[in-house]
Amino acid sequence: MNTVKIRNITIGEGLPKICVPIVGKTTEEILNSAKAICQVGADIVEWRVDWYEDVFDLEKVKDTARKLREVLGKLVLLFTFRTSKEGGEKSIEPQMYQTLNQEIAKTGYVDLIDVEAFSGDDEVKTIIEFAHNFSVKVIGSNHDFDKTPNKSDIIYRLRKMQDLGVDIPKIAVMPQTKEDVLTLLLATNEMVTCYANRPIITMSMAGTGVISRLCGEVFGSAITFGSVGKASAPGQMNASDLKEVLTLLHNSL
Repeated sequence: MNTVKIRNITIGEGLPKICVPIVGKTTEEILNSAKAICQVGADIVEWRVDWYEDVFDLEKVKDTARKLREVLGKLVLLFTFRTSKEGGEKSIEPQMYQTLNQEIAKTGYVDLIDVEAFSGDDEVKTIIEFAHNFSVKVIGSNHDFDKTPNKSDIIYRLRKMQDLGVDIPKIAVMPQTKEDVLTLLLATNEMVTCYANRPIITMSMAGTGVISRLCGEVFGSAITFGSVGKASAPGQMNASDLKEVLTLLHNSL
């Protein structure tokens, strides 16, 4: 499997990389969160820009991104507008979604953008191509906050993202039972073993699914999400605790 190298990290080898989200509403809150994350440590910082109060003002978004880059230094920065239909804070028109991602990709302030993979093939491919022209990698994502699809459907969605050309496919699902968590893990393992030619990210959400955030090195998920302060999704562990558990597991393999 190919890895994805960004700045000083290589995604797809060794310990799963820890991504910590920033969900501040104001520029001040965002920068304060970034400073706290720098003290705790993370591999990737995700700016969940759908929480930002001025997200529809492109110049303010770019200015805050610039300030965020200054605080984060060499830390990898992922830019994400999570739409309300996939569990985010705001809805957005398709054209604005495309413009927002393209405008931020060409600033040089971010290393990765998240694109919701099932928002239209042509639109997704356009954003991916644009981002790649500016050496920005793309995570293709899909979130199901209601249920866990069956194993074949999970694999289909991940393969679809791969076919669209994303650098890292990602799926997050909601378990209703413990068996649902096993379904997600089995799908992850089969995807990595049989189909994936690049790193993937999978997770089962909420408390029931927390084990999926810990065992990525075993089953094949290359990035896991932890929190410093406010979490962006149900089931996220404190980033420091997450790093400790991942290291313990890694040393036992």
